Amino acid sequence: MAEKRDYYEVLGVQKNATEDEIKKAYRKLAIKYHPDKNPGDKDAEEKFKEAAEAYSVLSDAQKRRMYDQYGHAGLSGSAGGAGGMNMEDIFSQFGDLFGGHFGDFFGGDIFGRGGGGGGQRVRRGSDLRVKVKMSLSDIAHGVEKKIKVKKLVPCQHCNGTGAKAGSASETCPTCHGQGRVTRVQRTILGNMQTVTNCPDCHGEGRIIKDKCPHCQGEGVVRDDEIITINIPAGVMDGMQLSMRGKGNAAPHGGVNGDLLILIEEEPDNVLMRDESDLIYNLLLSVPTATLGGQVEVPTVDGRVKVTIPAGTQPGKVLRLRGKGLPQLDGYGTGDLLINISVYIPEHLNKDEKKMMETLADAPGMEPSTQDSNRFIEHFKNLFR
Repeated sequence: MAEKRDYYEVLGVQKNATEDEIKKAYRKLAIKYHPDKNPGDKDAEEKFKEAAEAYSVLSDAQKRRMYDQYGHAGLSGSAGGAGGMNMEDIFSQFGDLFGGHFGDFFGGDIFGRGGGGGGQRVRRGSDLRVKVKMSLSDIAHGVEKKIKVKKLVPCQHCNGTGAKAGSASETCPTCHGQGRVTRVQRTILGNMQTVTNCPDCHGEGRIIKDKCPHCQGEGVVRDDEIITINIPAGVMDGMQLSMRGKGNAAPHGGVNGDLLILIEEEPDNVLMRDESDLIYNLLLSVPTATLGGQVEVPTVDGRVKVTIPAGTQPGKVLRLRGKGLPQLDGYGTGDLLINISVYIPEHLNKDEKKMMETLADAPGMEPSTQDSNRFIEHFKNLFR
């Protein structure tokens, strides 16, 4: 599979381009590579789709922010995304950039069928939004989840047409299948012509006289659907993924909406997250910090042994490389940062207190001037 080009490169704009610049760039390419203008040209069709895909991301503030931060992986991963757009997706979503009459530029309808085909409006189903909770383990390895969604699905009794079994929709007599009607009004400036959606067929070009009793002619009914979603490793709290075509079905066989998946990261009891790094606060006893030794620390894949050097000071950070979380774009893995704290006993028995008093007079227990200066410098760095 060919690697996707940078979306800014596709539209020929800079990364700091404004919304208006992005819209103008897309409109220019869409006209240049429109199927009606390039009949039978597969290369032009692919460039047309590529430009629409780029525009679908860069014209959406949230998608653009995710793309700028994570690239293509931040939008698609294993859970769908901006890719896979078909011609109906493009025309139904972006036809309004051309005044609602995309195909009129080339003498045809909005689906590139050539002149005389009419301008029927294909309706689009609404998007659905679900929250998916993710543990650190899920985020570290990626996960497949099955969710039950109540949504609009095509009516099985009429196959989504809205017409009663044995009947069919008919060409709208008002607009003669065009989906639009033209009205001429007299004004002080002369005759003014306006084109609007047909009020009888609502722009679809067809009407249903004998409606399906199960869906009342809508072609959709509400039902439960089990959807399998694959969430890639490395996602973050608040990130939104999408599965194209998994939203609500549209009336009368239109284009399905999308399923928007909002990631909700569950807090971990022992590990804290900082981007792709994980942080663990390790509390050592005074003897272990002083003499050194081996201790166990948790990771997302189980506990591992760590060697504590003799004389380890509070505030020191040990780094276990590659024990963090994978980056969403697949380039590397974060680290596990072990922050050292030392437990000072608050309650000592008589013998323990006597031992500490003996140690208090030992030469090695007093900090040197060099030690004091090092701690002062460390303290200053905390506020820089």
